[in-house]
Amino acid sequence: MSNLDRLRSAFRTALGLPDGVDVDRLEYRGIEQWDSLAHLTLVAEIEDAFDVMIDTDEVIDLSSFGKAVEILGKHDVALAG
Repeated sequence: MSNLDRLRSAFRTALGLPDGVDVDRLEYRGIEQWDSLAHLTLVAEIEDAFDVMIDTDEVIDLSSFGKAVEILGKHDVALAG
């Protein structure tokens, strides 16, 4: 599984979405499932999946799938694919 697929899986798991849902264009509060509590669950899923520690500013800045890709890039996680 590619890192990009691992990130997609983390989003689906944290937000309780089925496997087939396209998460690449998701934005915070763009769907009912992505509320403040799910946001914290998502952060934990990403941290666990990639063995990184997302700091407070990044947690606040994590507003979309694309932003998650950008944040992980700052942690030297390659997400090409």
